[in-house]
Amino acid sequence: MERQYLCIDLKSFYASVECAERGLDPMKTNLVVADPERNEGTICLAVSPAMKALGVKNRCRVFEIPKNIEYIKAVPRMKLYIDYSAEIYGIYLKYISSDDIHIYSIDEAFLDVTHYLSLYKMTARQLGDKIRADILDTVGITAACGIGTNLYLAKVALDITAKHSKTFCSELDEEKYKTELWDHTPLTDFWRIGPGIAKRLNSIGVFTMRDIAKCPERYLYKLFGVDAEILIDHANGREPTTIADIKAYKSKNHCITSGQVLPRDYSFEECHIIVKEMADLLSLELFDKGLQTASVTLSVGYTRKSSLPHSGGTQRLAAPSNSQREIVAAVSRLYLSITDKNTPVRRVNLCFNNVEEEGFSQLDFFTDYDEIEQERNRLKAINEIRKKYGKNAILKGMNLQEAATTRERNRQIGGHKSGEG
Repeated sequence: MERQYLCIDLKSFYASVECAERGLDPMKTNLVVADPERNEGTICLAVSPAMKALGVKNRCRVFEIPKNIEYIKAVPRMKLYIDYSAEIYGIYLKYISSDDIHIYSIDEAFLDVTHYLSLYKMTARQLGDKIRADILDTVGITAACGIGTNLYLAKVALDITAKHSKTFCSELDEEKYKTELWDHTPLTDFWRIGPGIAKRLNSIGVFTMRDIAKCPERYLYKLFGVDAEILIDHANGREPTTIADIKAYKSKNHCITSGQVLPRDYSFEECHIIVKEMADLLSLELFDKGLQTASVTLSVGYTRKSSLPHSGGTQRLAAPSNSQREIVAAVSRLYLSITDKNTPVRRVNLCFNNVEEEGFSQLDFFTDYDEIEQERNRLKAINEIRKKYGKNAILKGMNLQEAATTRERNRQIGGHKSGEG
C-alpha cells in the first residue's frame, strides 16, 4: 500500500498567534515579533504573512525592515506559543492517533494518514483541508499542508510549493517530484541541504536534484561519506524512514545541554559566575529527572575581537552522579583549567555526557552518606518550591550578582521571554 503523509506548517506561527490574540488577520496585518528591550540588531522571531508580502524576510533584523513600513512590534511570549501549539496538537488528535503523529517543531508536524482515508472516505488532500479548516476555526491560524507518499516528499511539497500556493496545499509522489522539481534551484530550498552541502555539490558541477541523481555515486560518497546515501535517495524522491521508525528509535547515548550567548563581553571572573550558575541549574534538572552523568564537557567562546576563537574540555566524575555540589565543583575546575584569563568571553556551552537513569551504587568507607542524603533532601525541597512558586522563588547569592543571568533566564523559554512575570 502506498503511504500518504501530511506535513502541516502553521504559517508565521508566532506572528499569527499575536495577531489572533489581538483579533487581527495576519494576512492583512503588519506585525513583527521582536523584543523591544533589545537593540535594533535583534532578530525578529517572526513576521506576519502581510509583512512577507511586502518583501520583509522572516528572521530578519529589526533595522532591516524598511522605514516606510508601519507595523506592530509584539513582545515574544513563548509560553503562549507553546499553549497554542498544544491546543493545535489536540486538533490533530481528533483525527489521527498519536502513534501516527510526529511533532517536528513547535509549528510543524508530520501525520501518517494512510489508514484513515478509507475511514473518513476522503482523499489525503480532503483530510488535510479539513484539519487546516479546523485549526483556522478553532485558533484563528492559517496552516499550509504538504502531501507526499513519503516523509521527504511531504516536507518538500510543503516547503517549495504549498507555502507559496494560493491554496496553501500541494501534493507530490516520486513521478511528480521528478517532473516538477528535479530542475528546481537553488538546492538549499530542499530539506536537509544547507549552504555548506550546496557549495560542495556546486564544486563538482552539481546544481539540481537531477544532477545529484545522475552524478556517479562514487563522487558523492567521496564528498559526503555515508551521508551520500541520503542525498541519493532524496534526489530520486525516496525516503525509507516512517513515523513508526522514528517512534521506535532509541539513542544509544544521551546528554543534556545548556548554552547561552552573553549580552556583552564577560571577564574571566564574571564568566566563572555564569558557568557555575549553568552547572547549578543543569544538575538540579538532572536530579529532578532521576538521572545521573558520568562526565561534563565545557566550551567557551571568546569575543569576536580575539584571535582565539574558543576553548573546551571534558572532566570525568569519579562515578556517575547527580550531586549538585560535586558537579558544580567539577565544572568550576574545568573552567579554570581551560579558559584564557585575559580574553573576554561571549558564549558558553555546557554538556552533561552519558546521562542515564540512577542505579545502585557501590558503597565504600570514605563517603559521607549522611551528607549525600542531606543534599538530596535539600535538592528535593528546592525543586518542590520552584515548581509551586516559580523558578525565581528560591535563588542563591551568586544569582544576585551583577554579572549573573539566572534570574533573567528563568523568565525565558528558549532564550526568549515567556510572557509570564
